[in-house]
Amino acid sequence: MSNKPSYPLSLFLLISLTLFLKSNAGGIVTYWGQDGREGKLTDTCNSGLYEIVNIAFLSTFGGVNQPQINLAGHCNPGSCQRVGQGIKNCHNRGVKVFLSIGGDNSRNTYSLSSADDARKVADYIWDNFLGGQSSSRPFGDAVLDGVDFDIEGGAGEPHYAALARRLHDRATGSGKRFFLSASPQCPFQFNNLLKGALDTGLFDYVWIQFYNNAQANCEFNSNNKIGFRNSWNQWTSSINAGKFYVGLPAARAAAGSGFVPSQDLISQLLPIVRSPKYGGVMLWNRYFDGLTGYSGKIKNSV
Repeated sequence: MSNKPSYPLSLFLLISLTLFLKSNAGGIVTYWGQDGREGKLTDTCNSGLYEIVNIAFLSTFGGVNQPQINLAGHCNPGSCQRVGQGIKNCHNRGVKVFLSIGGDNSRNTYSLSSADDARKVADYIWDNFLGGQSSSRPFGDAVLDGVDFDIEGGAGEPHYAALARRLHDRATGSGKRFFLSASPQCPFQFNNLLKGALDTGLFDYVWIQFYNNAQANCEFNSNNKIGFRNSWNQWTSSINAGKFYVGLPAARAAAGSGFVPSQDLISQLLPIVRSPKYGGVMLWNRYFDGLTGYSGKIKNSV
């Protein structure tokens, strides 16, 4: 006769559920760099809230444009060396830091004219921010962990695939793991400038912007979750990428639409998205998150 204790089915189910939730636990990503009131990059990482911080933005590149970063309120282009120490401090805290390229393109400051143009931009990024060498590295000898594609306008959709491939090729054999991420709008592949790039299957992270798309029926609505669920499922089932994140504004004032109260996110939104492909939540941006404390309210549930 066995002397092993028997456990009730309810306990077994509770343990199974706990293990499932842990296996699908996520992290929080934010953007830093577009508001001088958000504080230093070091303080952002020291908060213990984020697993990845996107430095925004390399907002000028391609064609005849000399690549240039724009960290509004933090430093002038060419004098951002102190940000490099912040990157190193973030690494010491175990936080990855990416360079986000693109952003608002209302001034038409970026585009890609050809695959060759894309490869030249990729080489510039590699040499000046990642594992290459250059005498004009904006952040000094600090080496970023990856590149985020936040392409919101301009020409060159077919050529972002060439940009991604070139960055991937330069990283191969470098001895360090580098990452690619993308931040598309939530309407699936509608007017998506990143379609060709995402089709390469090279992206480790995709944080989908479920905001500023009020007319597209893909933002989360607690009274009608179908549009959000359909959009999420289509992205995660159709795009070959590592992990997918729910992109949200950290405050109502951070975007024109798409804000989800923290309790609604925890009780209603997260149960929809949890799956092996779920990575967590992306918040725009650090300044607004600091105002509302949004990430602190959701961190233990994400």
